[in-house]
Amino acid sequence: MTARAVIDALRARGWMLATAESCTGGLIAGAITDIAGSSDVFDRGFVTYSNAAKIEMLGVEAQTLERFGAVSEEVARQMAQGALARSAADIAISVTGIAGPGGSGQKPEGRVCFGLATRGALVAETVDYGAPGRAEVRAASVAHVLAMVLRAATGDQARP
Repeated sequence: MTARAVIDALRARGWMLATAESCTGGLIAGAITDIAGSSDVFDRGFVTYSNAAKIEMLGVEAQTLERFGAVSEEVARQMAQGALARSAADIAISVTGIAGPGGSGQKPEGRVCFGLATRGALVAETVDYGAPGRAEVRAASVAHVLAMVLRAATGDQARP
């Protein structure tokens, strides 16, 4: 999945994108903005690594963080909603997870939660990558996000 395909799909749809990133630390925004002309479709990115940043910048509810933890679909949804509400974007994507090393039995290394918000939809999903290493989890998360955005922009929910 390439950032170029995502940019082309967003441009065809007339959509702007915002990102809300935790464990990827800006890699998604970087992948998009590495492509010349991406300013046509990329509005802004939020790197909210700490819980305080998630609350302050995206409006994630402290109670949600306390109840479910930062690595949860509930937080991923609120991150995506917050990015959408705090931008001029038509679609927002979020990612929060444990790239490693570390984790716990309940939230293992390699667990990443994704959120996607548009003006008419809000979805979240979790992927467990295992423990292939920090760089590998982050790279796989970027690829997953690009695929999610491409599916949403093209309306093709059948794509892998």
